[in-house]
Amino acid sequence: MSGVYHAGSLAVQERVGVRDLADHVGRSIGPGVKPVAAAFLELQPLLVVGAADPRTGAVWASPLAGTPGFVRATGPHRISVAAGPPPADPLATALATPGIPVGTIALDPRTRRRMRLNGVAEPTARGFAVAARQVFSNCPKYLQKRVSYEVVADRVPEPPRRGDALTADQAAFVAAADTAFVATVHPDGADASHRGGHPGFLRVDSPRELSWRDYAGNAMFLTLGNLAADPRAGLLVLDWTTGAVLQLTGEARTEFEPDGARVVRFRIAAAVETPAALPLRWSAPEYSPANPLPAR
Repeated sequence: MSGVYHAGSLAVQERVGVRDLADHVGRSIGPGVKPVAAAFLELQPLLVVGAADPRTGAVWASPLAGTPGFVRATGPHRISVAAGPPPADPLATALATPGIPVGTIALDPRTRRRMRLNGVAEPTARGFAVAARQVFSNCPKYLQKRVSYEVVADRVPEPPRRGDALTADQAAFVAAADTAFVATVHPDGADASHRGGHPGFLRVDSPRELSWRDYAGNAMFLTLGNLAADPRAGLLVLDWTTGAVLQLTGEARTEFEPDGARVVRFRIAAAVETPAALPLRWSAPEYSPANPLPAR
């Protein structure tokens, strides 16, 4: 199964001592979009995409929303996304560029299910398509349940606010978050993953640095493996009640502590905040029973 993983992931798996488990779990990764995965995708109103901007090299994660069915399988190894980011989004250029490696994650808070599909994107008349290279699901750990959502069709998004560090309000927003999405890259691809926990799991160490504990997961170490190969990363935090979006780009590194704990430290290079960017308004969360208590 080593062919499923690149050298960065293999090195982290070896360091943590989970190579055998990673090989077992890796058997779930394949290039095909199975019927159950296709059915799941067509029910989702939200897709998160991660990629590198071909102009600057900066890695970002961007959210896309649409009527369920806007993401659908169009073949056994291909999905179509009938939406694209607005022109001011940091990934607008990437998703309009043929051949860009992308990572995607569809997450359903109603059922605590999530699915990841990584591949190569091509622009289309309605958005973009992705030729799948890796398709797999993750367990519901650390995923907060939100039982319903409403769509605000007549919202008026405000212009993005850009900076190179967190404002006081943005820092408070991050510290109160229970969910984040992480985009990472490696020489042959990209990935988008989920991180969740009780509010406070994302620590604001300074206006330009965040950190979070890496909780026990599926042993694949795709995100930490990518960071071992390439430190560029993007972080996305959503306001599930107002549709506001905070996108951060920078570099991240993993600290391995003597007791086996792992901490990811993310250094911010740029921040983009867009109020009312998304039309979705979700109900209050029911926190995952797997969430550890935030470290004091």
